[in-house]
Amino acid sequence: MTVNNSSVSVFLPALAGGGAERAMLHLAQGFADRGLRTNLVLAEAEGDYLKQVPANVRLVDLKSKFPVVLSKTRALQRHLQQEQPTVLFSALDIVSSALWAKWSARVPTRVVMCIQTYLSGQFQEHQPNTMGKLRPKLVRWLYPKSDDLVAASQGTAEDLAQITSLPLERIRVIYNPVVTPEVLEKSQEPIAHPWFLPAEPPVILGVGRLVSQKDFFTLINAFALVRRQRPARLMILGEGEQRPQLERLIRELNLEADVSLPGFADNPYAYMAHASVFVLSSKFEGFGNVVAEAMATGTPIVSTDCPSGPAEILDYGTYGELAPVADPPTLAKAILDTLDHPIHATVLKRRSLEFSTDRVIDQYMEVLERLTHLT
Repeated sequence: MTVNNSSVSVFLPALAGGGAERAMLHLAQGFADRGLRTNLVLAEAEGDYLKQVPANVRLVDLKSKFPVVLSKTRALQRHLQQEQPTVLFSALDIVSSALWAKWSARVPTRVVMCIQTYLSGQFQEHQPNTMGKLRPKLVRWLYPKSDDLVAASQGTAEDLAQITSLPLERIRVIYNPVVTPEVLEKSQEPIAHPWFLPAEPPVILGVGRLVSQKDFFTLINAFALVRRQRPARLMILGEGEQRPQLERLIRELNLEADVSLPGFADNPYAYMAHASVFVLSSKFEGFGNVVAEAMATGTPIVSTDCPSGPAEILDYGTYGELAPVADPPTLAKAILDTLDHPIHATVLKRRSLEFSTDRVIDQYMEVLERLTHLT
């Protein structure tokens, strides 16, 4: 079988508004644009990115019901028996439904597990419940049985190697395909928000789900320190379970006039392009898509030096300031320094080409070619 005759399926739980889902959607589109028959297989066809699935990608809704793990695995088994794709790329699949489905379907499909998050951090966040304690054991047992492993950053690969006791060479690092022509096109769109009018104070921007991992508490506290030094505004795009607590902190700090949480935005790239500084305040990331996307718009960046992707994107401080995790004073200083001495947009845009769709899809095609020859 040749790559040109191959078909691929990309498996995800859903298309919620997270960076991993966006990266895998771009991967599916990249395969389809190369002429491959491409299925985007969702345990449940829901989420903010559902309407962004391109016409040349076939959407497969597994319609999973409770218990979801069992339901989606059985439905994925049926998909593999019917379609028999050459390769199944699976992400956000801690319980390895992709592997269980392949084994029960008894098909020659090769399974590639795509590690999109810093697993140790994720496990720590979910440790209190029984499933949280079981997840590391499932990864340690099942992930090495896949046909290939692709990690979204070097740090994520090293973390997986430690969890599974696999040699690091067994895990391939491929950065996420996040800098697309669409990102560049959408970044040119105007914004009607009055904060972005000429002569207004600089806008500091954060983008991400309002969840513990993103640690927007640190960003808001850092902004309060910035605000003491100079006029500025903070906008955080995204939605999530921590909205009430974040809004309470904003009120406690008397920042209601200068901090906005407008929710999920279909086009965050235009906001990135018009912001004075983009800030990522996460405790951990698998890659940090939004950092690469903001870089592509030419906006200066400040990030926590969290495990594992952001520092790699910024080349360990060459292309943006890094601050320790959960350290509002140092993060505030990095923001102030960046406002005063921003890196030129041309330099940032040139660096962002490392994360362009074409470059990244080339690397995934190499994975596909190797597995196709094995098949």
